[in-house]
Amino acid sequence: MILAGAFTNGMAIIVGGLLGLIFTFIPAPIKDSIMKIQALIILTLGIQMVVQADDIIITLLSLIVGVVIGEVIRLEEMLNRFGHWMEIKLGDKHAGNLSQGFVSGTLVFIVGAMAIVGGLDAGLRGSNEVLITKSIMDFFIAIVMTTTYGLGVIISGVPTFFYESGIILSAQQIAKFIPEFILDQMIQQVTSTGGVILLAIALNMLNITKMRVGNMIPAIFTAMLMVYLINIF
Repeated sequence: MILAGAFTNGMAIIVGGLLGLIFTFIPAPIKDSIMKIQALIILTLGIQMVVQADDIIITLLSLIVGVVIGEVIRLEEMLNRFGHWMEIKLGDKHAGNLSQGFVSGTLVFIVGAMAIVGGLDAGLRGSNEVLITKSIMDFFIAIVMTTTYGLGVIISGVPTFFYESGIILSAQQIAKFIPEFILDQMIQQVTSTGGVILLAIALNMLNITKMRVGNMIPAIFTAMLMVYLINIF
């Protein structure tokens, strides 16, 4: 099932949220330990993805161009502003934990590189490894968030499923119009470029760096374009 990863992610959020309704209090040391374990798993997955690169120069150039695009348009800042705007608008309008939890949860689960990397990986390679890893992370995040925001976090599992499914299905359509040998190279570059982004996420989670990971997201699509242009010209 091509959408298995997206479905698992949505269900992980829902189940984690339901458990969060039971666990109203989680000690801070446990929250910190869970976060660090998640970061180490992401770090490991990122390394595995990067070592698959056949042409690290293209990966480097894709990241440089992608980051420049992200920095110029201030993508991460735009995402943060949008999130704050949504929270203020819906939170003030409905004045309830449900809407606040829904908006906050949805933004946490879909505004990030893992959803995009995982969706492309599932659509192009048929691999749900990234989305499954994200599902495990989101399961614990949902538990913690639900103890604060309540039912709205559980509902956010639905848009997460549709968002990731859209990326997966779009990637499949791309595969219909691109020769297989070019597609194979695209998959390798998306995998290696996405791996570097996952490494950045993990390092941020471990408080080792403070990289603007949101501005790195265009690099994923830049990698695909570079491979295509190199083969065409």
